[in-house]
Amino acid sequence: MKKPLTASTTPPLIGHNEIAVTGATGFIGTTLIKQLSNAGWQVRALYRPHGGRVPPNLPGVKWIAGDLNNIAALHSLVADVNAVIHCAGAVRGASRADFDQINEAGALHVAQACAAQIVKPRFLLISTLAARMPELSHYAGSKWRGEAAIKTVAEDMRWTILRPPAVYGPGDRELLPLFKSMAKGFAPLPAGANGRFSLVHVEDLVAVMVRWLAQDNAYGQTFELDDGHAGGYDWDSVLDISGRVLRHGGVVRRIPIPITLLKLVAWTNFAAAKLFGYAPMLTPGKIREITHTDWMCDNSEIIRMTGWQPTIDLARGLANIFDKNHKKK
Repeated sequence: MKKPLTASTTPPLIGHNEIAVTGATGFIGTTLIKQLSNAGWQVRALYRPHGGRVPPNLPGVKWIAGDLNNIAALHSLVADVNAVIHCAGAVRGASRADFDQINEAGALHVAQACAAQIVKPRFLLISTLAARMPELSHYAGSKWRGEAAIKTVAEDMRWTILRPPAVYGPGDRELLPLFKSMAKGFAPLPAGANGRFSLVHVEDLVAVMVRWLAQDNAYGQTFELDDGHAGGYDWDSVLDISGRVLRHGGVVRRIPIPITLLKLVAWTNFAAAKLFGYAPMLTPGKIREITHTDWMCDNSEIIRMTGWQPTIDLARGLANIFDKNHKKK
C-alpha cells in the first residue's frame, strides 16, 4: 500500500506518476530513489548490469538494465513516464572524451529518448556549478556541453537544469575523506586557498528535485542552489565548524599543501592514468577547479520558482554524517 503523499511531494495531475531516473546507483541517485520510493512514487531506474550487479529491492522501483549508450534501454526507461531526472555523470577521467561520452553524449541520448515520446516527459538535468566555468577542466566543459546538448533536442520539451555546488552527505566519496581527516584534527588543503564556496547536503538537493516534481513550472531555466548559509564558506569557517562539531570544540589544524606539489602529483597521476587506462580523480583540471576563488551560489530564483528551502547547513550535515557512521560501527 502506498504511503500518503505530502503537499510537497504530491505530483501534478498530468498522466500517471511514474518517474525515470538515471544514475540511480550513484551517490545522489541512491538518495533520490529512496525518497521517491518512500513517498509512494513509481520509479524506473537505470543501472549497468556488470559484474553480476544486483540492484536493491525497493518498493515501487523497477530496474532497467542498460547504460547511456543503450538507446533501446533508454526508450524503455522513459516510455510514458511523467518526468525524467538525469543524475548520471562521470566525475573521473583522463581525457575530454572520457567525460564527454557520459556527460555530453549521455545527456543528449536521454533527452532524445524523451523527445521521441508522443507526450514528452518533463526533463530535469542535474549538472554542476563547475559548468559555469567550462574552461577550467574537461569535467566542467563536458557538463556545460551536456547542458547545451539537451537544449537543442526539441523546442517543446520542458527541461530544467540544476547546478549544485559540492554535494556531501552519507555515501559521499569525494569530501568524506577530507572530513574524516578534520575529525582527526588536521586538514590537508591547498596552500593559500582563500576563495569562497557554497555547499549543499544531498538531502537538500534531493528535496529540491522532489519539489520540482510537484510543480509544473521552472522550465527552460538553469538554477543554482546551496545550503542557504549566508555568504557561503571559506576554509577557515569550515575548519571552525568541523572543530566544534567533530572534535567537540577542539582545533582542526590546516596542513598547507604547496600548489606546485599538487600540480606535480596531478600531472603524474594524469600520465599514469593514460599509461595504465584508469580514470583518475586528481588531474590538472581538478586542481584548477579546487583553486578557483569563486564557487558561490544564489538560491533566490529556485526558491522563488518552487518554494523549496534548504534545511541542512554544514554543522548539521557533518553531525548527521558522523553520527550515522558511528552507529554503523
